[in-house]
Amino acid sequence: MPEQLEEEEGGVSYRAVDSGYFEKRTLRKHARVWSLWALGVGAVISGHFSGWNLGLGQGGFGGLLFATAVIMVMYLGLCFSIAEMSPALPHTGGAYSFSRTALGPWGGFVTGLAENIEFVLTPAVIVFFIGAYLGNIFGTPVAFAPVWWLLCYALFVGLNLIGVEVSFRFSVFITLLALSILAIFYVFATPHFSLDQALNIGGKTADGKLFAAPAGTAQWLPFGWAGALACLPFAVWFFLAIEQLPLAAEESHDPKRDMPRGLISGILTLIVSAFLVLFLNSGVAGGAAAIGASGSPLLDGFKAIFTGPWAWLASALSLMAVAGLIASFHTIIFAYGRQIYSLSRAGYFPTVLSVTHGTRKVPHVALITGAVMGYVVMLIVWFGVGATRAEGFVGGTLLNMAVFGAMISYAMQALAFIFLRANLPHIERPFRSPFGVPGAVLTLLIALLTLYFQFADETYRHGVIGAAIWYTVWLAYFALVGRKRLVRSPEEEFAVRERARGVAAKASLT
Repeated sequence: MPEQLEEEEGGVSYRAVDSGYFEKRTLRKHARVWSLWALGVGAVISGHFSGWNLGLGQGGFGGLLFATAVIMVMYLGLCFSIAEMSPALPHTGGAYSFSRTALGPWGGFVTGLAENIEFVLTPAVIVFFIGAYLGNIFGTPVAFAPVWWLLCYALFVGLNLIGVEVSFRFSVFITLLALSILAIFYVFATPHFSLDQALNIGGKTADGKLFAAPAGTAQWLPFGWAGALACLPFAVWFFLAIEQLPLAAEESHDPKRDMPRGLISGILTLIVSAFLVLFLNSGVAGGAAAIGASGSPLLDGFKAIFTGPWAWLASALSLMAVAGLIASFHTIIFAYGRQIYSLSRAGYFPTVLSVTHGTRKVPHVALITGAVMGYVVMLIVWFGVGATRAEGFVGGTLLNMAVFGAMISYAMQALAFIFLRANLPHIERPFRSPFGVPGAVLTLLIALLTLYFQFADETYRHGVIGAAIWYTVWLAYFALVGRKRLVRSPEEEFAVRERARGVAAKASLT
């Protein structure tokens, strides 16, 4: 049996490993600011093509505008907090690493599980819509959808397996392509924008369908302030997954300088794009009443702009619009690979999941495992609820599970920032958040508020229940097995050392 190195905190114990353990789990450096920017923006950009518009049906244009502004404040606080923590703790663990250092092993694992839910389920949601796009383009039957999902997972997991260099280069390319499609939409939609169209939701019919308001009766808040607050989980879709950047820390040449730049430039790009999409896509022909019920709002926007002899251009641009979905799918595959890898390397997940490829130095086991998990979830949904109900289940329950995981992660990272500032002021901070602790507190409060409105919506509550089951299973595993088999990975070594220094420093002051 390997020697057990006991640590009293949290009731965990570390097992000794030889140098070969980490040699089999090395990563290769490649990323710089441009790559990190693309990784963050690319992960989010699919939410600017679809998904956000479902919030129009909850609170109308004014309600979703208010919710987006609130969620923007949350993400600004989060990103600036992460921009301080990531270069101070430049490990692949990201959110888990921050919470592990600030809140102990249990806090680290709770945060890691939250991100795991988010990063495994978000690509599964995205691949569903990619399959729908491809099915419409190539005219395949509905029953062929699982084949499209399998082909997409195989192609983009394979692309990530080739190596980090190829993965980042493709991220830059596909992100720029997706932003180019959005830019074309912004330019051509601007002359067609009408505020009356954006405000044209009159209400819902008895069966829940949106209807347009009669001329001259449009309202900013057709469902009141309660509807505006109910939009919070949908506004998250404009920014969801930007926080994955720290997972590339060990593959970045200079994370202490590049990580803050990548995060800040990424969130500013997304803020500009989010408000342009919300205004212009809601205010074209058909207005918010039509866009709020659309499965492909950007496609419908292009169709409203390019009519008559130019209708072919709408179809061509819409075909290219799948680039937005692909950008997010590809980059979040990168994220879940590194997230599973970091938790596995430290022993929270089975350690076999963190083995990297001998020559390419990518976490191939973690990448394949995450893909299998996501694909199996989709098959369970497909055959469990049926093809006709799958879209509603994916767009509701699975999406809500991903947002639930994200909100738990954000709340925990905000707490980690506050505790790091209070208890570990001695650690080097190459970048300091200008929003400081107040910014982290706002992030925490808005994340908890968003969680509340997820619970309050009965339609989406099942997703929260699913996430709770996932938590129960893995926390039971950690309590019974994982906490006794941890490894002093870079994240764990840093946490144990710096927490001990923090305790010693406080003791010396008393």
